[in-house]
Amino acid sequence: MIKFLKGMFIDENGQPSTKRVGGFLCVLALVTSLVANTFTHGDIKPSDALVDAVALFAFGALGLTSIDKFTKNKFKKED
Repeated sequence: MIKFLKGMFIDENGQPSTKRVGGFLCVLALVTSLVANTFTHGDIKPSDALVDAVALFAFGALGLTSIDKFTKNKFKKED
């Protein structure tokens, strides 16, 4: 299980990927915020703009990691 978790944060070259770590931390922050908001009243909820910004950052970080996989192989084949 630990090997699987380590593999999630390592890119195809075996190096740690900061985009994956950042995206995962954003997802954890969003899930924590959403779970906490279900058990509290609406007065202490985070702003909608903040939640949207964190969600976009997570989507961008994890999406860019996926795009890098495909474009890196394409550029290697052309060289």
